[in-house]
Amino acid sequence: MTFTKTTEQSSKYDHLEKMSVQELLANINQEDKTVPYAVEKALPQIETLVTQIVAKMKLGGRLFYIGAGTSGRLGIVDASECPPTFGVPFDLVNGIIAGGDMAIRSAVENAEDNATQAWKDLQEQHITENDVVVGIAASGTTPYVIGGLEMCNKNNILTGSISCNLGSPLSETAQFPIEVIVGPEFVTGSSRMKAGTAQKLVLNMISTATMIQLGKVKGNKMVDMQLSNTKLVDRGTKMIMGEIPVSYEEAAALLKEHGSVRKAVAFYNK
Repeated sequence: MTFTKTTEQSSKYDHLEKMSVQELLANINQEDKTVPYAVEKALPQIETLVTQIVAKMKLGGRLFYIGAGTSGRLGIVDASECPPTFGVPFDLVNGIIAGGDMAIRSAVENAEDNATQAWKDLQEQHITENDVVVGIAASGTTPYVIGGLEMCNKNNILTGSISCNLGSPLSETAQFPIEVIVGPEFVTGSSRMKAGTAQKLVLNMISTATMIQLGKVKGNKMVDMQLSNTKLVDRGTKMIMGEIPVSYEEAAALLKEHGSVRKAVAFYNK
């Protein structure tokens, strides 16, 4: 298969500097509308990877996202939301970015070109055969990500990927690749746009579906969420009221005593 970087191809729009604000926004929105349909085509690939992740986590494994630049930051965002949303340990889902934590805010020169560093970063996390590593790269060519997956493959660690070009080197490396083909960006080559949106949507699906499969949602509620602010305490209190016949004050007291919606309801029903 001939590999073509559609994410780098020239935008379908030109003379952007001559467009009005209204025209710019309308055209960006027009392009953004195509992203969910591109994700839809990749659902079978996403399903396969999620099934593998769930199986590994049931064995005690963890999930790692590795990426550079925007892709790395998106992985970190998804990983960091899992503990407060689903009440899981902070190290169950992990985001690793080329260049380390400093690269979350600022670009680190040449970090994405280091093909050996990702494996070193993963080894620092004491990675095992029960874990899963998902490489994220819009282009599908990032050496940091590809090098990390290659070493994981050699060490019998399950690998997946999320990219936005068909038949990329990253997809060829990953055991369970996901390809969301979004086409050229509105601003040529700016893969933080449609490609970044596609990656975010896929990451939402991976983590949410995995956590639901692991029993971290009851009905449609985040019954294990961390009660880290007033809004979430209020939400948790109302969840309890929806499950058992108690007043707001009683529900709030149960929640404070037991620390989670699930434990509060279980205590009441025992």
